[in-house]
Amino acid sequence: MRVVKEAEERRNEILDAADELFGQKGFDGTSTNDILEKVGIARGTLYHHFKSKEDIMDALIARYNVRLLGAAQEIALDKSIPVVERMIRVVMALNLSGESSNEIMEHIHKPQNALMHQKIQRVIVNGVTPILTEIIREGIEQGLFSTPYPYECVEMIVIYANTVLDDDIVQMTNEERVLRIQALVFNIERLLGAETGSLMSVMKMFGGGNGGSHE
Repeated sequence: MRVVKEAEERRNEILDAADELFGQKGFDGTSTNDILEKVGIARGTLYHHFKSKEDIMDALIARYNVRLLGAAQEIALDKSIPVVERMIRVVMALNLSGESSNEIMEHIHKPQNALMHQKIQRVIVNGVTPILTEIIREGIEQGLFSTPYPYECVEMIVIYANTVLDDDIVQMTNEERVLRIQALVFNIERLLGAETGSLMSVMKMFGGGNGGSHE
């Protein structure tokens, strides 16, 4: 008997199969036939939901987007949390911590998934920047920060953190990473016009301690 499934359920089955196959064989190494065989569907069914293999990847990234940014957005909207603490919590959420997020990052950092990695980076930059910018604007209103360029400052910070602190871009020891993060926090304070040392508590997220003085 032919099994007829709801469109959303079938779509998710295709995405789950592609996600697993991309992890095993990479995006380039996975064919649409591989996906068809794994899900057990006809080619017409696949193309009813997705125009191409890249369309499947884009849908996967959109699904990652919800997982990666959803928690951060929820934190950002919680006005009961002080601004600096909320910034830290948002960054912690975006630090891709947790089992599912670690799995995502391990998956997209594989060399064969370079295109997926690039697209995820774009999602992070475009998604994180407006979330953090709204918090920065609140901080400006409260006198914690002073900058006429809140969005641009956050964009610079996110792009740096998303590239230099990415193990695929710059290989570094733990000690070198701590120094990079110390320098980043030091410069974030200046970019945002924050009081020196006011954001250094962010170092606790990365196990960097107080980081010493850079006066």
